[in-house]
Amino acid sequence: MADADPTDGLWRWSVAGRPDAALVHQALSGALQRPVTTLDAPADGAVLCDIWQVGGDFPTEIECFLAPHDVAEATIASAVAVRLGADLLLPDDTLNPTRYVLAEPDGTLRAVHVDEVETDDGTERRHLRPCTGADPACARGPGCGRSRFKPVPTPERPAAA
Repeated sequence: MADADPTDGLWRWSVAGRPDAALVHQALSGALQRPVTTLDAPADGAVLCDIWQVGGDFPTEIECFLAPHDVAEATIASAVAVRLGADLLLPDDTLNPTRYVLAEPDGTLRAVHVDEVETDDGTERRHLRPCTGADPACARGPGCGRSRFKPVPTPERPAAA
């Protein structure tokens, strides 16, 4: 979750587009200033990173094991999104299963909702929309208003009364 428990050592992200695994490793290594390697080639002090493809609007799945405890996940996700030039989803600090934090290529972090479909290849995420507090997905799960990533009302979707 986005900085809810910085000691868990596991980060799970989804990226829009299909960047090459080497590019993802390079972006992550540059953001962390430490080595990043694959699961089958562990090295001392390295973050282990597994990357695979699914369908949907965020088809590149990234799992980072042995993630460092001394940096905020959202900060690193934002830096990786900038380096990749792609939107990146990371779990937020609520228990709402459709709510994520979107790290944008300009470094912006904001709360969003996505629809999820389980497939044989993994979870596909589609239909990205801002978390406004009025989205029906906000009512399905707890915590949108309690998150450190607050819903942002828009003229099209005013906040719920």
